[in-house]
Amino acid sequence: MSGHHGALTRGASIHGLYQPGHSRVHLLNPTAKMLGLVVFVTLVAVTPRTAVAALSANAVVVALVMVVSKLPARMVLGRLAAVVPFVAFGLLLPFIGTGTRVHVGAISLSVDGLWASWNIVAKAVIGAGAAIAVTSTTAITDLLSGLERLKVPAVLVAIAAFMVRYVDLVVGELARMRIAMVSRGHDPRWLWQIRPIAASLASVFVRTYERGERIHLAMLSRGYDGSLPVTRDVEPLRTSELCVGLLPAAIAFAGLAIVLWP
Repeated sequence: MSGHHGALTRGASIHGLYQPGHSRVHLLNPTAKMLGLVVFVTLVAVTPRTAVAALSANAVVVALVMVVSKLPARMVLGRLAAVVPFVAFGLLLPFIGTGTRVHVGAISLSVDGLWASWNIVAKAVIGAGAAIAVTSTTAITDLLSGLERLKVPAVLVAIAAFMVRYVDLVVGELARMRIAMVSRGHDPRWLWQIRPIAASLASVFVRTYERGERIHLAMLSRGYDGSLPVTRDVEPLRTSELCVGLLPAAIAFAGLAIVLWP
């Protein structure tokens, strides 16, 4: 168990997802945080797009959690960059949407497109912010333990564990291929120059598949029965911790209930 724990810990330190700290959020039981995240994000997703006040309150809740966690603003903004493609797509909708239109100066915008843009951008940022708050305050081993305690299928936990452990190898291979291409004079900057990169990605995919096969055979030869050892002993989930973990979800539920109340 110690070897498995060490491997995952090294993976966690490589990715830098976890930001060490001693805030109340850091010390909260990981199972409570995982459950709270799932419920909160689900409630945000089903909140009507016209419920601007409710979605704004959810955003404030996420911001407060980050403040309590004492997470660096630069780190949070850097990780929020992952939702930039969704934001960019959302910002296009007012221009390409149909239906009733409003005019802002010489610009014509679709009303439905504006609502759709708000819906995508707000929910993407809130959901990503909540995920960042949890992953930044919870070690990878604790996240996996939380998934186990929530009775997530063992095969999914195993996939997540190996993804954490081996994704750096894949990224490393891509980086080495990139350096090799640049050293040979190929530095693609335009879409029509991307063919060698696509070939490299295909090569990495094949290597990853073959490595996975070898690892699986090695595990079977060592008695693998479909489940991994317990990643880490987690303290029993106390009612008080569960209530704290579900507090953001409770606020989101209250906002949704007010909106849907007849």
